Amino acid sequence: MTAPAPTFTVERLTFATHTELPRSWQVADYRALLTQLNFDNPDALPEAELKEMAQMALTDLEPREAAVAVLTYLFPEELTAGQIENLAHQILTERLWEENPELPLHRGFYQATQLLHEAFNGTFPSVKAVEFQVKCTAENAADLAVFGTDAGDRATAAAPLLRLLAVGLPDNALLNRLYSDHLAGDKFAEAASIIWELRAVEKTAESITFDVVSSAYWLEDFKYADTYPAPTHADAASEAAE
Repeated sequence: MTAPAPTFTVERLTFATHTELPRSWQVADYRALLTQLNFDNPDALPEAELKEMAQMALTDLEPREAAVAVLTYLFPEELTAGQIENLAHQILTERLWEENPELPLHRGFYQATQLLHEAFNGTFPSVKAVEFQVKCTAENAADLAVFGTDAGDRATAAAPLLRLLAVGLPDNALLNRLYSDHLAGDKFAEAASIIWELRAVEKTAESITFDVVSSAYWLEDFKYADTYPAPTHADAASEAAE
């Protein structure tokens, strides 16, 4: 007999929208991008000037050329030169972090568009991400195991967490419409690409508080969520390991 799915009380604690993806484009990224753009001695630049100098270096190029440079930096292994050329045209007008079929690349597409949009004063599409903290309290302490041994590991925790979050969204929310079978089923590999960042910021014997970063495309409506009960389950172990 299959054990019933554990039930949690889900409480949204905070909610914010961002145009800059939190914790993206670090100092090392700006220096590496400037090096790729043949900027003279970027290591000598003060940290406070790196972002502005990177944007200036990009605007010395045509927008499409700048897009090629940024995508080449962000996807050195994932994309071929030909794919980058095609995407550099698309990224000028398309919201690739929403429209491209390759979900694992969405966070990088957002990161690229974020930098290019600001550098080129709106030539590229505008971006919006969400960040919120949500407290998940279990009826039984043992049920926290549904998130895996490391609750901050997106690979294991994203699917059971999204199953909880989906209950707090309207029935017609994109997540519920496109992934109803995955939410109900035992395989939701796309979850780790929908949740871009996941951190367990507090843990007690009965609860975990997560900090979640995603695209507004998926989870903006969670800002309206009240506290509610919801069941969840992890992906089947044999399938999640595939």
